[in-house]
Amino acid sequence: MVLQVYKIGTFVWVFAVCYNRKTALYAGTGTIQKKIDFQKSALIKELALTISSAFGKIFATTGFSAIGPGEIVMILIALTLLYLAIEKEFEPLLLVPIGFGALLANLPLTHMMSGDEGGLLYYFYLGVRSEIWPPLIFLGVGALTDFGPLLANPLTLFLGAAAQIGVYITLVVAVLLGFSLQQAAAIGIIGGADGPTAIFLANKLAPELLGPIAVAAYSYMSLVPIIQPPIMKLLTTEKERKIKMEQLKPVSRELKIVFPIAVTIICLLLLPAAAPLIGMLMLGNLFRECGVTKRLYETTETHLINIVTILLALAVGSSMTAESFLTWQTIKIIVLGLFAFGAATAGGLLLGKLVMVMTGGRVNPLIGSAGVSAVPMAARVSQKVGAEADPHNFLLMHAMGPNVAGVIGTAVAAGVMLALFGESALMTPGHAEALIGQGADFIRSIFFG
Repeated sequence: MVLQVYKIGTFVWVFAVCYNRKTALYAGTGTIQKKIDFQKSALIKELALTISSAFGKIFATTGFSAIGPGEIVMILIALTLLYLAIEKEFEPLLLVPIGFGALLANLPLTHMMSGDEGGLLYYFYLGVRSEIWPPLIFLGVGALTDFGPLLANPLTLFLGAAAQIGVYITLVVAVLLGFSLQQAAAIGIIGGADGPTAIFLANKLAPELLGPIAVAAYSYMSLVPIIQPPIMKLLTTEKERKIKMEQLKPVSRELKIVFPIAVTIICLLLLPAAAPLIGMLMLGNLFRECGVTKRLYETTETHLINIVTILLALAVGSSMTAESFLTWQTIKIIVLGLFAFGAATAGGLLLGKLVMVMTGGRVNPLIGSAGVSAVPMAARVSQKVGAEADPHNFLLMHAMGPNVAGVIGTAVAAGVMLALFGESALMTPGHAEALIGQGADFIRSIFFG
């Protein structure tokens, strides 16, 4: 009995010990599990923070983190230029690279602005700043230009000169609107409808306005068929538009060779500041006419001018930043550019009417509107408006005379502006301001009494 009680007691004791150990083991296992869960939770949180930080750093390197309202507006403007060039075919060879250059410059953190030292377009823009691209464009233009119609009818030279009146009138108006003399001169040259000349002069006199001036100049060049016809019809009668002109006489090869050489000597003795533009224009034309530089002529009129056009247009587009473009000055420049272009067209037409009277009705005044240097588009517009009055009236070759004269005239006007207002100006700022002030007072008296 005692032995049985002892056995039962021993069993109970062993059971109790085992139970307590099992309970302790379960308790220990729960503690370890909690520790594992805690470490797992901490690891997940740390991983989430790491991923979030990585995404934050990646986002900080994207343009989305730096884009602002100004950049968005400029991107829309760039897309508008591309639309006009591609869909409406407004000067596509120029506006496509200008618009794309503006797009690249306004995408944040790309370092594609003209002022981003070390960036690709920074080096393209050095060609503008160093006055390399515009003269090279003129070299190609000279190779593409036939001065035969001008030489066959030298009287048309004065029509090209008359169209430059818009440049000088706009200069005075721009001063009235608060622009400096240098800025006003750069804006006025838009009236010549010559993009490379406008870029060349703006870079010399008002580089801060280069973007708006270039866009205005090329835009109005592309809008010649829209802007000019209403002015032409307003200032001429249907009878005048029906005037037929005699066929042009052929021009000798010798005269075509002598012409660029003579123009270079005469113009540059009078206006040395215009040497980069007129010199390259006449050299390109000499390549064309001399007959012994076929390879140079073919290269200049095709590959060279195409390559330089791309570089120049991209450089201009890269200068179109929100800081320089989205200003009240830009709006004024766009309006003044339109005024300059309209005044230039009117000036050529009015002198055309005078020449018509002086020649007894042998000159159609419509060719005077081609005096702006948008070659050959302005001449085509003269032909179109004349053909509307008389389908058998062919004015194209006659209009090419003042048209190519306008190229020379605009380059000469740029030389005059540089001589008056450039770094080595012939006039002191005080004298120049007094002269322009007198012109401004005259304009003011006309409109306000």
